[in-house]
Amino acid sequence: MKKLTILSLMLLASTISFSQSFSFGPKAGINISNYTGGNIDSKALVGYHIGGMLNYGFGNVFSIQPEVLFSTQGAKVNNGGEKNDFKISYVTVPVMLKLKASGGFYFEAGPQIGFRTSSDIPDQTINNFAKGLDLSLGAGIGFQSKMGLGIGARYIAGLSKVGNFSGSNIDPDFKNSVIQASVFWAIPIIK
Repeated sequence: MKKLTILSLMLLASTISFSQSFSFGPKAGINISNYTGGNIDSKALVGYHIGGMLNYGFGNVFSIQPEVLFSTQGAKVNNGGEKNDFKISYVTVPVMLKLKASGGFYFEAGPQIGFRTSSDIPDQTINNFAKGLDLSLGAGIGFQSKMGLGIGARYIAGLSKVGNFSGSNIDPDFKNSVIQASVFWAIPIIK
């Protein structure tokens, strides 16, 4: 038992000395979303995202950044000669691996899972337009100052179909596609 305690303390000490930073803070910005694939005729729709993030740094170059964001997405869909805004709201959880360069610039990539919270679909002939779960991959670039203020741009490519629905002439085999531009403040707790 004594050896296990000593080993645990050594592991904890090495983890604390290796991890050099921890920060958290708010994040907000705009979304430019659309649908890709299938036979859907759509144009981009402007929305927003807002939420928070944690950043856990390993050394001076790598960090992991999980986020929780409320995100409005969708598209302007041309369905039967009529253009309508198809809006879907998600709570998204991206987990980005960040690679930091000197001068504050960074590159990020990672998976994202989205949980549908609501949908506003004007076409009453479509039942269950959006699934409750949306899987995506994201990649982006940005800049973060030493005090934690930053800006970033990210592209999120859907991996799963938006929905499995019937009752329309739209083929449901399409995915979310979102460009995000954000401002954030990563408040440093441990430098």
